[in-house]
Amino acid sequence: SGMVKADLVGPVCETGDFFARDRAMPLFEQGDLIAIMSAGAYGFSMASNYNSRPRPAEVMVKAEQFSVIRARETPDELFKGESVPEFL
Repeated sequence: SGMVKADLVGPVCETGDFFARDRAMPLFEQGDLIAIMSAGAYGFSMASNYNSRPRPAEVMVKAEQFSVIRARETPDELFKGESVPEFL
């Protein structure tokens, strides 16, 4: 794959949801994995459930080894404890 000049954006529909703007990067394909070293609110320590988004998984990486150390939050976990009142 070659290089392409593009914006790298997050999945939230907000005007400030950019990781990079007008940056040369590889032409990614579906299924590719990339590492973003400073992901702000997309990293677990600053994550929230804004827009009903589950919190991310945490992955520890050491050289060529990696391990999921906290699983991604599921929608069932996200909505646990919520209920719809009977009058609706």
